[in-house]
Amino acid sequence: MTDNTLAIEEGAKKSGILWLDLDRPRLAWHAWHDGAIYLVTGGEEQELPGLTSRERVRVTLRSKDNGARLVEFDAAVAVVDQAAAPEVVAVLAKERLNARDSEGLPGRWAQESTVLRLTPASTGATGSASAGA
Repeated sequence: MTDNTLAIEEGAKKSGILWLDLDRPRLAWHAWHDGAIYLVTGGEEQELPGLTSRERVRVTLRSKDNGARLVEFDAAVAVVDQAAAPEVVAVLAKERLNARDSEGLPGRWAQESTVLRLTPASTGATGSASAGA
């Protein structure tokens, strides 16, 4: 693993939020699982305009402690077949805070939402210890 790969994994595991460069910087909750970032958009979940139609997105992970930028990187975007990936849905459901109906999340997501996988690209990551970004 490269230093950036380690920084991405560590940052994604330690903080449940990240920033996505979409129509404007968008804050999103996520879960790290099996070498990738997973998130849910649509329905009653966070709106991430245009993400489902993208091939790539710029991601920023920040320190949970002080908000400093840990790493920025490009990630490939892929829609997850929720029926074929129940373990991913379970990981996301476990990380979803303050849901109105935690037991019903998988069913509601299957009907109303899209689960996405963001796979960090092997190039394009930049680390930073500055808090100014």
